[in-house]
Amino acid sequence: MAYFSATGDEFPLEVVTDTLAIEPTESYKKGDIIERTNNPNLVSTSNKIRRRKVTDWTLSTGYQESYDIYDQLNPILKSLEGKTKELKQLKEKYSLEFLFMIVIKVENEETPATYLRKHIIDFASLIQAEIYFDLYICS
Repeated sequence: MAYFSATGDEFPLEVVTDTLAIEPTESYKKGDIIERTNNPNLVSTSNKIRRRKVTDWTLSTGYQESYDIYDQLNPILKSLEGKTKELKQLKEKYSLEFLFMIVIKVENEETPATYLRKHIIDFASLIQAEIYFDLYICS
């Protein structure tokens, strides 16, 4: 899975959506209640209500089977590449942080090709985005 997220303290999610002309795959506002999961493997040790600490606008591929992370990064990049000016303006106006996240689940010891092409690095640098990798080894 790959995703791009714009996060900040508080900002109007609809302005980001309208400015970029892209519907996010997920978004939430600072203070929203974090819903409890129905996953039986995740057990909450507290009955306390948890709330979001930031506002977030995310564009994600969701999990996909792949042997090359570029297959997930490329569609995200293609959606954003022509919107550099808009992204920079949003970042400045709302003090946003930008992040590209690549999430890799390794199953059966089959690892994907993991690399960043120059145009990905250049674009991330241009909009001052960070790039993170999250790796899960499933047995």
